[in-house]
Amino acid sequence: MVVKKRTSTGRGVEVHPDDIFPMVLTSATQALFGCRADEDLTEASPHKLLSKEDVVQDMKTRAAVSDFSPVKQFVLDYPEDKILLVFDREFTYGQSFYLVLTPEAKERILHPPQAAETQAQAEAELGPGEVQAEDELVAKTPEPRAWIPLGSELEIEEASTKCSRDKLRYKVSRARRHFGAPVSFSDRAAVDDIPKCVSFKDEKFSIVRMERECGVQAIPSLTNSSAQTVWKYPKNMCTQYEPRGFSVEEKENYLHSEKLITFMNSVAPRVLEALQQNHIMDLFVDDWSGLGEDVGGKVDTHLKEYQSFTDLNYSNDKTISHINWHPSINGIVAVAMVERASLEERIDNSTKLLLKPPLILFWSFSDPINPQLLLECPDDVLAFEFCPSDPNIIVGGCMNGLVVLWDISAHVDRLQGTRPAGGRSTSASTATFDLEEKRKNEVPVVRYCAISAIESGHKAPITAVQWLPETFEVNRMGVPLVNTNTTCVQLVTCAPNCSVMFWDIRSQRAGVQPLSDKKQRVEENPYSVPDTFSHLNLTWKPLVKVRGPLKMGKEALSSFPSSLLCVLHTDPLPNALLPVERAETPLDYSNLRLPSAKNPKPLGDINTKFYVGTEDGELVYTDWKLEKDNDSGRLFSCKPSQHFIAHDGLVSTVQRSPFFKDIILTVGGWTFAIWKEGVMEGALMQSPCSEKRYTVGCWSQTRPAVLFVGRADGSMEVWDLLEKSHEPSEVQSITIDSITCIKPFSSKLHFLALSDDHGTLHVVQIPWTLYNPSSNEKTSMGKYLEKEVERLLYFMKRREMRGQEKRSMEAEEQKKKMEPIAGERTMEMKEEEDRKEYDRYLAQVKVVLKELGM
Repeated sequence: MVVKKRTSTGRGVEVHPDDIFPMVLTSATQALFGCRADEDLTEASPHKLLSKEDVVQDMKTRAAVSDFSPVKQFVLDYPEDKILLVFDREFTYGQSFYLVLTPEAKERILHPPQAAETQAQAEAELGPGEVQAEDELVAKTPEPRAWIPLGSELEIEEASTKCSRDKLRYKVSRARRHFGAPVSFSDRAAVDDIPKCVSFKDEKFSIVRMERECGVQAIPSLTNSSAQTVWKYPKNMCTQYEPRGFSVEEKENYLHSEKLITFMNSVAPRVLEALQQNHIMDLFVDDWSGLGEDVGGKVDTHLKEYQSFTDLNYSNDKTISHINWHPSINGIVAVAMVERASLEERIDNSTKLLLKPPLILFWSFSDPINPQLLLECPDDVLAFEFCPSDPNIIVGGCMNGLVVLWDISAHVDRLQGTRPAGGRSTSASTATFDLEEKRKNEVPVVRYCAISAIESGHKAPITAVQWLPETFEVNRMGVPLVNTNTTCVQLVTCAPNCSVMFWDIRSQRAGVQPLSDKKQRVEENPYSVPDTFSHLNLTWKPLVKVRGPLKMGKEALSSFPSSLLCVLHTDPLPNALLPVERAETPLDYSNLRLPSAKNPKPLGDINTKFYVGTEDGELVYTDWKLEKDNDSGRLFSCKPSQHFIAHDGLVSTVQRSPFFKDIILTVGGWTFAIWKEGVMEGALMQSPCSEKRYTVGCWSQTRPAVLFVGRADGSMEVWDLLEKSHEPSEVQSITIDSITCIKPFSSKLHFLALSDDHGTLHVVQIPWTLYNPSSNEKTSMGKYLEKEVERLLYFMKRREMRGQEKRSMEAEEQKKKMEPIAGERTMEMKEEEDRKEYDRYLAQVKVVLKELGM
């Protein structure tokens, strides 16, 4: 059925169907397409087939000035090459032309079916040689049309009466012996035994009056009362004061006394010195108040929102999965946007998600309204990191298990603010083709340089990405080696499929590609993507695969240490192994090659063990080195050294302290915990259960004792462990949505970036009391951690002692239970001895009686 719409409210104008669009064509457009009114198109021949390519070219050339711009999307989606244009001389639909939007409507207009069917039916009824009269009317039976619901059925459904309670059921039965029995009827007076139905109140049924109209009028009650105070006899009262002083003679005697002269001579120098010092400095100022801000007044400890970033186009219906500050440009923060949908919703809306590619947004404090740069992603990115050696290289982990690399070297000027905001880079811009005129201040979109091979990557979403330090690298066995490039060339990723993978961004091919081939590939690249990592695109495979703790239950890697992955020993490296200084010129990653494995230089001072958090709330301590099976020769992962039941939910954060490299912070469920590497007895500290679920946490970059924890209700807790460890020092509401990520800035600026579940980035200013550390805070925190280690060891020792005491008590109780059984056996033996003794006594009595003749 064709649904019609009305384009004009004028008189005599009909509504038009959805498959046509009334439009006005200017004289220039009519001359261009050969459809001039009353010349090329007339009332007898009103149809014109336009070429789709010509219409699209006209929209490209004239953009918004084109008469076909209102139907741009319909023209682009039109499946055929010819589009029908109809000249409407009578202005049936309000305009002089209308464009046909579907092939079915074009066939219907060019070949109307009703005329052919009417003519065929008339010829069949009249027969050959007969002509139907013009004024003869043919009566047809109206055909029923399909019902189109427009909302009235809801009113009918609301007005209809429906049963709101179950129907009553009655069961009538009688004894089987009464079936078929003879029945005798007799006369009886109507007065006798009349059944009566006496009314009674059913307590289970009552009618509640929902609403009642009544009028109430209230007036104040008036009473007459009087009061009279008791009048007492008045009297006048007065008080006079008169100072008492010395007389004139007494004053003369005191002024000329020797005691007064001696006292004045001894005090006068000190008084003069004090008066001189009072002119130089304030003697009455409180020096103690100047030692700290918290003395003598109220100190502001609240977090203040400095700036917020959101975009209606890129942040709508999305959440922020990861945040990173730019390591070299102040005021630039990057966020990864992902769809806020479950797996089922992603599958149902997969076609819509393809039209909106995932992006990484770069925000600047100088322009909080528009993002400065957009990174196009193949799928939603859950984690990304800047390369420590080159901040222009970015690596990200996608939800589909792919590892992505970007190169933003062409847009550094824009991020630094040296390029005008209206400038646009064409070398790495991959903006989609648009028929409208480009805006001058359009945000550039950078396409990824390379992605990993689909068959060799993770089979689950990548939840964390980390670059290895530039001081070392690993081989295929996971053994640390000297990094001769002095540049970060390897990275680590983890995913919930119980796997940790090491990747190398250097080329594995022995030969070097000629420069001419590189130029040809760059020229053939339609998106002008940088050729930095072209040798890795779709062929990138992991160097080392470490399987997770499969024998621990349903462990799934959910987080990775976000500071240092490896803990370096305090012993310095030999001079021969120290890295040389890196050149200031940018490094060409396409020319880097894997080192030869003939003379490797292994490093024994690198700790290869790391912590892994699981979605079951467990914390696993394992090693990334691979071991070789002597029988089969296959490589396999080491068995985890230790695992703990850390939390009652998904472990969302595993982070090392920036001041103590062996101190780990884990956040999950409703608690957070602090661990010490090497202490396998348990956590040094575990917080009490919070009112709301914890979502993320991080250490402070300036104070060793302060950490920040985000909650699901949008609040953030500030914990100062040196002040109190049983409750947070400060709880402040930041947003109304769940906090998804927290990222502190470097130690130079006291800013904290956090994101919520609705795609808004909040930059919070940390107060001075939480930012400025005391002179001995690190030492105090170290002593506090040492005391916690001693407490934990003492607790475990006492726990073992209590266990031994419990086992000994249970053994004693079991022994006591066995003692009555041994006592019963002893009593039986005693009774047996008494019986024998009594038998001997009876035998002796018989002998005596026999001797006496009795």
